[in-house]
Amino acid sequence: MTPKQYSAPSVRQLAAVVDGMAGSVSEGRLRQLRMVVGMFDRAVERSASVEFPVGSAADLFDERLLRTFWSMALAGHLRHWEKDFGKPLPEWTQRIVRDCLKLLAREVLPSGKSLLLPSVANPEPKATVGGRSLDALYRGMVDLAGRGPLERDGTTLSYEDRARLLAIVAVMLDAAPRSGELAAQSLSDLAAGEAAVGVRRRYQHSRSREREIAALAKVDPSAVRAILSDHVKVTQSGWSNQRSEETRQRVLAAVDELEPLPDVEWYPLREGSRVAVRRWLRVRERLVQEDVPLTGQRTALWVSLWPSKAGPIGIPLRAQGIRQAYARGIVALNWVMAGQYGWEPLPTTMEQIRRSVAAVPLEDAPAQ
Repeated sequence: MTPKQYSAPSVRQLAAVVDGMAGSVSEGRLRQLRMVVGMFDRAVERSASVEFPVGSAADLFDERLLRTFWSMALAGHLRHWEKDFGKPLPEWTQRIVRDCLKLLAREVLPSGKSLLLPSVANPEPKATVGGRSLDALYRGMVDLAGRGPLERDGTTLSYEDRARLLAIVAVMLDAAPRSGELAAQSLSDLAAGEAAVGVRRRYQHSRSREREIAALAKVDPSAVRAILSDHVKVTQSGWSNQRSEETRQRVLAAVDELEPLPDVEWYPLREGSRVAVRRWLRVRERLVQEDVPLTGQRTALWVSLWPSKAGPIGIPLRAQGIRQAYARGIVALNWVMAGQYGWEPLPTTMEQIRRSVAAVPLEDAPAQ
């Protein structure tokens, strides 16, 4: 997207701000920010109750206008596709929009100016799966990897696709990485003999230490979550104010007391996982060309299997691509196994599987 695609100068200016954030936020977040810019553009066009300003991007964050924007968004009146108009915004999407509003406000509002943001409840995470289902997932992927080409209802899984999918699932079941953490892995994140895999945890988005910090600070874990993620306390109006400075300082002091987390955590790979990773490495070697221009593209662990808008065969697979590959494989596995005694369809969402895994890192980093 470019600023000239929007009719109102205020929205064009906001789009230019988002373009300038490229490189400072993840690609996924950048897509979300651009989604919110599009929502502002539709709010300018569709609002009948209030006239949105057309001057500067900062004008869009006037409290009265932001309330109107939020109510239109919740009602589904700012959706991109006309067929979805009027469908209420899911809670997870509400949180994404709210977080994006906070990021954009920091960029366009004068320093020190406070902003009241809508309150969004923490939605319940989707259910995890049991150990038997995880074992069935691995066995099913091994079976898929050994079959011939699979094609059904437009879903095709080549040998290369199945080899990559089995390796991704094996690493996920042994180390429980997020899709973004998988996308960041390189060949240097494999130990000698593929005995272990390294994961760069994104702890700024993790709640793994909330209870530990809360115990030190003598506060509720919810206060830790709110302060560390810069969320705010809900007021009677449904909007928010900052937590007390005393609580904030206690939480930050508790964080300082804790030992720093390692940049990379290493997880042992089971023998079957090592075999799966080695098979993928052989496939990967055929895909990655010597003349790929960027060194990072030649060293990425997970790479693409076919040309796309992102580039040629063999370029690093992004987080979205990893999630799509996983979902495509689970769909194939579910229809291959459908009707077999005792089989329960597996979820196509990686996060549901990841949260089902209790991975324990090695105490010492292995030889690479």
